Amino acid sequence: MAVLYRLSQNKMKDSSAHGKWFAQAAMTGTVDTDALAEIMQRNCTVKKSDILAVISELIETMQDQLQNSKRVKLNGFGAFKIGIENAKGGAQTAAEFSASKNIKGLHVLFQPEVKTDSTGQRRKAFISGCTVQEAPKNNVDTTKPAEDAEDDGPTGGYTPNPGD
Repeated sequence: MAVLYRLSQNKMKDSSAHGKWFAQAAMTGTVDTDALAEIMQRNCTVKKSDILAVISELIETMQDQLQNSKRVKLNGFGAFKIGIENAKGGAQTAAEFSASKNIKGLHVLFQPEVKTDSTGQRRKAFISGCTVQEAPKNNVDTTKPAEDAEDDGPTGGYTPNPGD
């Protein structure tokens, strides 16, 4: 198995990478909780209904713990925590800070589990041993020179970090 990618040209005019080509991960579908439970049922002795019950309770329990200012770590998976999005500018002093004025919102942060491989390099567990392969329907003609990308279309561009 491999992660599929498509080529995408950066079309942001104010970018130093304007006109350059990058790989973007191409998703071929979505696997939801029911589908995961079905696959898991085939791979072990636990029934799909039991798996769904455990996943449902895990979600509820994680929500409770996250909202109680806990960091939730799932061994072999990663850790979740709540982050705060602050309003621009911030407060001039601690006395002037007001949650209603200075906190814009909340979000969930996820940090995947990291393992050290045989070379001593740290790798995220989900992508350890992962390979990439060009998606079959990539409609970019790589034999032509790059076009001058003047429109404001979608942008592409992620250069993988070897430690990811």
